[in-house]
Amino acid sequence: MSLKATDTADAADDYLERRTLRRGSAGWVLLTGLGVAYVVSGDFSGWNLGLAEGGFGGLAIATVLMGTMYACMVFALAELSAILPTAGGGYGFARRALGPWGGFLTGTAILIEYVLAPAAIVIFIGDYVESLGLFGLESGWPVYLACFAIFIGIHLWGVGEALIASFVVTGIAVLALIVFALGALPDFSVSGLDDIPVDTTAFGASSWLPMGLLGIWAAFPFGMWFFLGVEGVPLAAEETRDPARTLPKAIRWSMAVLVVLAVITFFAAAGARGSNAIQAAGNPLVEALQPNGEATALSRFVNYAGLAGLVASFFSLIYAGSRQLFALSRAGYLPRVLSLTSGRKAPYLGLLVPGTIGFALAAATGDGGRMLNIAVFGATISYALMSLSHIVLRRREPGLERPYRTPGGVLTSSVALVLACSALVATFLVDVTAAFIALGVYAVAAAYFGFYSRKHLVAKAPEEEFAALAAAEAELARD
Repeated sequence: MSLKATDTADAADDYLERRTLRRGSAGWVLLTGLGVAYVVSGDFSGWNLGLAEGGFGGLAIATVLMGTMYACMVFALAELSAILPTAGGGYGFARRALGPWGGFLTGTAILIEYVLAPAAIVIFIGDYVESLGLFGLESGWPVYLACFAIFIGIHLWGVGEALIASFVVTGIAVLALIVFALGALPDFSVSGLDDIPVDTTAFGASSWLPMGLLGIWAAFPFGMWFFLGVEGVPLAAEETRDPARTLPKAIRWSMAVLVVLAVITFFAAAGARGSNAIQAAGNPLVEALQPNGEATALSRFVNYAGLAGLVASFFSLIYAGSRQLFALSRAGYLPRVLSLTSGRKAPYLGLLVPGTIGFALAAATGDGGRMLNIAVFGATISYALMSLSHIVLRRREPGLERPYRTPGGVLTSSVALVLACSALVATFLVDVTAAFIALGVYAVAAAYFGFYSRKHLVAKAPEEEFAALAAAEAELARD
């Protein structure tokens, strides 16, 4: 028996009018900047912890495989976003392909990623503020509160202004990565890449794979840090000019920029100081520029720019989380009040509620690493479901109008699906507690949907209308 959306909330003519985003606020350049902003903080820190799991060779192979997963997935998302350019993003794609349950599970996984990641990053921002001695502040809840208040305030001001601010900060961070690579080049040595001591008991261990072959798999989540979040570009669909053309272009360019940044950052940092020296560093780029522990003008610049990178990702991930929550709420999957928009067309509760949760988690735990691991777990689930959605729609609706088509078709999305499932399993190798916490949150959300919200969906929400149209066309075809 199929699930049917209800029209209870639609009876009021102004239901969707009170839940409208500002149209045409962004072109492909701003969206490319948004895609890079989601991710750029991962270039400054976090990825290097994968050296402790797999060594240089293990992390390098993991990064190539995860980069392949993201490349294949963003090509699939480019096609899907051109078909269904709404704020629902991955939820909307899965809703059409996999039904209400598939849509809800995908949207919830994305929401877990985009609520937990800002909570983790704000802790790292606090650490940077303290280490740099800015205003004499120490890392703690006052800094976290200030970050959430300031950046949510900018988003409430308007999406156009928010994206421009994000673009500027991201540009500073990208420039710093290029300057870092050039500055580290004179000290680059191939011998520093594989200087981590070898675990002789590990199967397949060598200087390039000091933890053996299993280390490659364990390094998957850290290889993802160079790209984690780029899939959020389609969430800006309803605020984009000509989304069917703009979104695929922005997604592809974002991924291209991130690949270049990943390569130069990875090789420059490991080669300048040695993999062993930076594998546990909280600030690996600065560590790579200070072989004697003494700060230089270049290392100070990179240190401050690292803060800019964290701010860029924090700022943009708040945006992504609010749009995913907005879309799920507008369609009735979550409480509908969360999708109300202000006079400036900003989903104010969609910004304030996740921000409050993120602040509370950061202030209560102070464990940014654990929250990032939970976010990665949610992300890998969503990647698998979005890739599967592309495969299902290609098989079931081959005649669907596709302004952009994924190169390689279902083969491309199948590669993404297999690698996403592998990355999901790898999260248990790194932090089994984080994986089970994410599963617990997932179970509570699924119970809410199963017992309540699936019976109260909003038929006029764009993603629901799109799915209903598909069902009607299929029924006519059978008749």
